[in-house]
Amino acid sequence: MGSNTSSVKNLVKQDSPIPVLPYSLIVGQETLKLALELAYIAPRLGGALLSGQRGTGKSTAVRAFARMVYGDLPVTLPINATEDRVVGGLDVDKLMQSDAQWKDGLLVEAKDKLLYVDEINLLDDHIVNIILDVTSTGKLEVQRDGQSVRDDVSFTLVGTMNPEEGGLRPQLLDRFGLMVNVNTATTKEERLQILQNVLTFEDEWAKQQAGESSRFLAQAQQADEQRRKALTQARERFYEVDVAPALKTCVALAEAFEVEGNRGERVLAMAARAYAALAKRLEVTIDDLKIIAPLAFQHRRMGVDQNQEAMWTERMSLSYNGF
Repeated sequence: MGSNTSSVKNLVKQDSPIPVLPYSLIVGQETLKLALELAYIAPRLGGALLSGQRGTGKSTAVRAFARMVYGDLPVTLPINATEDRVVGGLDVDKLMQSDAQWKDGLLVEAKDKLLYVDEINLLDDHIVNIILDVTSTGKLEVQRDGQSVRDDVSFTLVGTMNPEEGGLRPQLLDRFGLMVNVNTATTKEERLQILQNVLTFEDEWAKQQAGESSRFLAQAQQADEQRRKALTQARERFYEVDVAPALKTCVALAEAFEVEGNRGERVLAMAARAYAALAKRLEVTIDDLKIIAPLAFQHRRMGVDQNQEAMWTERMSLSYNGF
């Protein structure tokens, strides 16, 4: 009982000066949340790319997810990050004192955590490539400044971007496991619920910082803890799920939707396996593939322009009837 109470408190960091909306209070955005959860369950998936205009809640969702799962804010990569800040290099301060010591970069800092790259489309392509390489292999190998460093590095990668500010080259888009187009809530009911949740959270958080108890936050934290446990169990169950019966359909879907390269069907198989694990099933079904295919394929279709959002149309969804 004591450890559970401790972990629940850790999710919202009672003493933190930064208020982070609990994951359970995020309204709608089910596809965005699904992508985050699948990227956590299967770290070798290649992470998730969230594309949407400003104000759609991308950063809020990422921070809420990181706080729920890891108990802390994500390790965030700044836009102006240099290669040595990302992969590591000699500590300049120590070097000035004639003491050559290696200083780990952000990729090592993100080990077993969530690495968040906001506005990834504005980051240097070379840096993006390095991050995606480590994400897919789980290995960091650095040779620079006369030093050779090798490390096992596993983290959940999440990138966000605003397509109005430009896109990623198709080669880099393909390296991301899943992609989601994040849209603004459109119904009056959803917009009202979002407003109510945010304002209530801010009021209750302020009261809690003043030493008052909050039933509202306690319930949200309990819901987050239950979801965290479900995700952890799915991650542990991942390799028990049989994906073999669905592999031929993965390939057929990739061909039908003119997916470039061979990474798409691998991502589809892995993500569907993670989805089945989350549903507490031990075999991937056709329905799993139908749910995951838009996330795995939309940014890999032939002719996708790097400066436009990759859209999954209703016509494409209807084409599932052949499978």
